[in-house]
Amino acid sequence: MPVSAVIFDMDDVLCAYDTTRRIAFLADYSGRTPSEIEAALWDPSFLDRADAGLLSAEAYLEEFGRRLGRPIPQAIWVAARRAAMTPWPDMLALAQAIATRLPIALLTNNDRLVGETLDLLFPELRPIFGPHCYVSGGLGLAKPDPEVYRTVCGLLGIVPEQAFFTDDRAENIEGARDAGLMAHVFSSRDGLVTALADAGLIL
Repeated sequence: MPVSAVIFDMDDVLCAYDTTRRIAFLADYSGRTPSEIEAALWDPSFLDRADAGLLSAEAYLEEFGRRLGRPIPQAIWVAARRAAMTPWPDMLALAQAIATRLPIALLTNNDRLVGETLDLLFPELRPIFGPHCYVSGGLGLAKPDPEVYRTVCGLLGIVPEQAFFTDDRAENIEGARDAGLMAHVFSSRDGLVTALADAGLIL
């Protein structure tokens, strides 16, 4: 079946995401050591609940501050998250080129607060992806659950077999394939272009 839509992950696909820069920012803000912050905030029991949408944006930010040891205003949280993100112009240009021919979407595992502040965190996305920017917390489903890919395909008005998905994490690619999507583990723009061509989309 020909490719009818392309779905992109965000971090380390459309931008570099450097957690050390975010942790350093939060260390300066809170006065705690980077190792303390990493242990408190990069706890899977917290991140997984947030990514699955089990915490509202407000509850997430409150819990984030409690774990940080200091209440954190949303503006500071946004500044810390954005400090860790460096957009990749070549990948954004590729997404824009595909968008002139096919529907595209963003699917990222992140909390509801990322969804609510995405235009502040990564303002380059909306002009390219339009309304199809999907954050797992807002969907109540997270990769690699096959159902999250089926949900996004439904929102695009296609069946999974018509979609091509790329992500830098192999487990997320496996979930997409289990859902019926064509999928590629992202490592470079050139590799993605080749995989798209192999799937029948010549750019």
